[in-house]
Amino acid sequence: MKIVVCTDSFKGSLTSAQAGNLMIKGLRRVFPEAEYRLIPMADGGEGTAPALTQALGGRMETVRVHGPLGKEVEADVGFLPDGSAVMDMASASGLTLIASKALNPMRADTFGTGELIRYALDMHCRRIYLGIGGSATNDGGSGMARALGARFLDEKGRELPPGGGALKNLSRVDCSGLDQRLRETSIEVMCDVDNPLCGPEGASFVYGPQKGATPDMVHALDAALDHYQRVLARQTGLDLAGKPGAGAAGGLGYGLMIFAKARLCPGVDTLLKLSRFDELMAQCDLVVTGEGRIDGQSAHGKTPCGVARAAARHSVPAIAIGGSLGEGAEALYGLGVSGLESCVRQVMPLDQALARVDELLPQAAERAGRMLLTGRKMHF
Repeated sequence: MKIVVCTDSFKGSLTSAQAGNLMIKGLRRVFPEAEYRLIPMADGGEGTAPALTQALGGRMETVRVHGPLGKEVEADVGFLPDGSAVMDMASASGLTLIASKALNPMRADTFGTGELIRYALDMHCRRIYLGIGGSATNDGGSGMARALGARFLDEKGRELPPGGGALKNLSRVDCSGLDQRLRETSIEVMCDVDNPLCGPEGASFVYGPQKGATPDMVHALDAALDHYQRVLARQTGLDLAGKPGAGAAGGLGYGLMIFAKARLCPGVDTLLKLSRFDELMAQCDLVVTGEGRIDGQSAHGKTPCGVARAAARHSVPAIAIGGSLGEGAEALYGLGVSGLESCVRQVMPLDQALARVDELLPQAAERAGRMLLTGRKMHF
């Protein structure tokens, strides 16, 4: 029996690899003779770079860049055996880098993400995979472009200060100094949302509040991004603000398409492709996937959904194990998931559940395995 364990991280407690190894520990209690293959997985959010780098046998490096509010931070870049680079914008421009009381989406910018891209270019990488979940920013990718040589000017030719709020004063963008190496570099953006740049479903209205935006800020940021995209559409002739994913990471998706000719795609699909998941399915009997919380949102491009769909193409059953199961988790049943299991079986404080995850996750995997064993013994 061959079992592929392909799980996302359990945010706040376990990396993808740690979660996968705990699942295997529990499954071995039921299927001790099975052959196991662990593929750390992610969907473009925080943890994508280490998951992909580990899955493909690459190496990680730490780089000092400017965080979302200008303070230096340490961010990670993965280098894969084929010479490409992989990075998470969250490690340079992410929400977790700012204390909750200091959140300021009017001022936060993606300059550090641009520095990560520049570092990969300096290392002669011409293919970059970039996960863009977990941002603290709403600057349309303007900070990223500044780090790569673009200049954002007001009507008097003065450079704008950092952040999305300042974009309301944008008159033109000077791209004459934009890093020429971008022209010969392929950037694939791993994105798990399909929001446009502006409007009620756009970056500011949907994600601004979780980044600290008040209702007034939300309206101001949306108006600034709309002005920004109008200026760029006039200059470049490219009307990309309405494309799915343009609003991802506070508009970084849009900025990457405009300034780096990047391609946006579902993050989990990219990782499955690079890890040669389809090839593994040829001799696989079961796939086990999961994430920290499985709910209705998991059906919209998250790791369990993407993995189960890929397994279903090969008629391989998949089960999903979550730290908890929330409302709407049953939607996964129609997307290739045959069974759902939760780590938490009784009401307990979150800190207690996190403290016991090394015990609870193997138990959940064992329960799932025993249900599968029961099914194998049944005759209809």
